[in-house]
Amino acid sequence: MARPRMFDEERALDAAMRAFWVNGYEATSTQDLCEATGLGRSSIYNTFTSKHDLFQRALARYVDTMTGIQLDILGEMERPPLERIEELFAKVIDQEYEYCRDGRGIGCLTVNTTVELAARDPEVERVLARDLEVRLVALRAVIEEGRRTGDITGDRDPDALARFVNAVIGGMRISGQGGAGRAALEAIAATALDALRSR
Repeated sequence: MARPRMFDEERALDAAMRAFWVNGYEATSTQDLCEATGLGRSSIYNTFTSKHDLFQRALARYVDTMTGIQLDILGEMERPPLERIEELFAKVIDQEYEYCRDGRGIGCLTVNTTVELAARDPEVERVLARDLEVRLVALRAVIEEGRRTGDITGDRDPDALARFVNAVIGGMRISGQGGAGRAALEAIAATALDALRSR
């Protein structure tokens, strides 16, 4: 009879996600994962089979959580479209300072992983591509709605504007990692909102 696991797998996954988020995939050692999760090596490998498997599960958890937050904000139909995008930017800024280290943001695990692994890990690339498409679809829908209501007046194609907003969010995450303060990130967000209103 199999012995029951004596730890909370979900909590361990959250701790591993945080370790990968702060350090990146390559720089996170098995010992780092043991310290983060409070598990021994055998428990980690018995549960997750490999560092790569654990990383994929941590990335999937991050994507589900963070993209879910973004989709909830963009889906607030009682608010005007541009206000939803403004709220999305505000949430990104808040997250940078909620999850900061030594006064710097820790960025976005999907952005960090895109830079570190996407070009050489097809499985990870597929996860990231699916997540990107989900976010772009939601952003396009809000931008198209804003066009219909006159809330968004930028004359670029909605797909291009969705990619622009997504790139702004990625840039804000990287700027936070680089030490940009809240005021600097708020200025980036305000400039992007102006671009959505400009012709």
